[in-house]
Amino acid sequence: MDEPAAAPTPAEKVRTFPAAPGVYLMKDAAGTVIYVGKAKNLRSRAGSYFLAQAKTDPRVKDWVGLVADVDYITTEDEIAALLTEARMVKDLKPRFNKDLRDDKTFPYLQIRTREEYPRVEITRTPRRKGVRLYGPFTSAGALRQAVQVLQRVFQFRTCTLNIKSGDDRWRWFRPCLLHSIRQCTAPCNFRVSRDEYRRQVKKLILVLEGKKGRLVRRMTKEMEGAAADFNFEKAKRLRDEIASLQKLELRGDVDKDVQPEVFPIDPKKGLVGLRKVLGLAKTPRTIEGMDIAHISGTDTVASLVSFLDGLPFKAGYRRFKIKSVEGVDDFASMREVVTRRFRRLSDEDESFPDILLIDGGKGQLNAAVASFQALGVEPPCVISLAKQEEEIFRPGEAESIKLSRHSAALRLLQYVRDEAHRFAQHYHHMLRRKRLTGE
Repeated sequence: MDEPAAAPTPAEKVRTFPAAPGVYLMKDAAGTVIYVGKAKNLRSRAGSYFLAQAKTDPRVKDWVGLVADVDYITTEDEIAALLTEARMVKDLKPRFNKDLRDDKTFPYLQIRTREEYPRVEITRTPRRKGVRLYGPFTSAGALRQAVQVLQRVFQFRTCTLNIKSGDDRWRWFRPCLLHSIRQCTAPCNFRVSRDEYRRQVKKLILVLEGKKGRLVRRMTKEMEGAAADFNFEKAKRLRDEIASLQKLELRGDVDKDVQPEVFPIDPKKGLVGLRKVLGLAKTPRTIEGMDIAHISGTDTVASLVSFLDGLPFKAGYRRFKIKSVEGVDDFASMREVVTRRFRRLSDEDESFPDILLIDGGKGQLNAAVASFQALGVEPPCVISLAKQEEEIFRPGEAESIKLSRHSAALRLLQYVRDEAHRFAQHYHHMLRRKRLTGE
């Protein structure tokens, strides 16, 4: 009888990692994550820990010998990798991660658009209403540099003054130094009209939303002219300023990359909101979320996450390997997992969740409803959440429900949906790793 093949070593496993952005997790012999890192190229970065040089590197030599296993999670890009790394370090608190373990969050750029003379500010405690919000940004230093450049161009205010056009006392207010060096048009002294100042801010918003090509081209031409005149100090300054503007792209998405410490979810408020929105007889207590994950039709899996009173109930999480579906068919995969889950609950006379949330649009929702019809059981409240416009779909309803992005009910559903997606992706990567490494 052949002996089972020995499990691959961490050094061998990292050779099967994709050459893609993501996060790697170093684990000890007990399976505990002891270090989390980000990478532009997972295979190359994670592999560097198992080279001879790592044994003498003062940053890792004390713990790299404890690594008994290594895993990874791919991300869309380097920015997502950095944000995911920060999230996992805060959640897992790995023993050898010194940075990112504190309560510090990534900063945002906030424009208070409801003010008569909107102020522009960098903040780690942003508002949700009455502002244009950009971020989270991956580097506070780069953001500050970019804002300094933009302020020289658009001359917006960054002060905390509460300026009102109907208050005559501002006519006698003395503007600060920024006005003297032409970095602010001094609305504090009414040296710019309300409408003209708002036009300045509108131009800033256009740059922040991706239309900065003309500004960069103008600065590049000015830099080249300075170099041609042998004014290398000015050319260097302009080069650095252009680089700062380009780093404005190094940011996450306000709605997709939510930092729970910055925008905490009120579970009770979310549940009450769902009762009203969905027309439920009573406030729901249990929510289950389902998601499907695969890459090119291989290793298709499903996840089920459970929330109790608006908070994750990890003991209720389940993983499913799809068995009856060939190739890529998310609808058929959803029918299988809903059938398996609720057939067992029905057979064992266990309670159904108050709400079943399906990740996707009408197609995924209809697949789930078809499963209940085939089982011949009365379903719970079944809804789906489509990511593109964050629309809520209900069975038999042609019109979707569109809630405010700041709605506690929507944010709770997003939390359930995103947790189901994360759990499904983690299981998918685990199965794929086992297939590639022969574990």
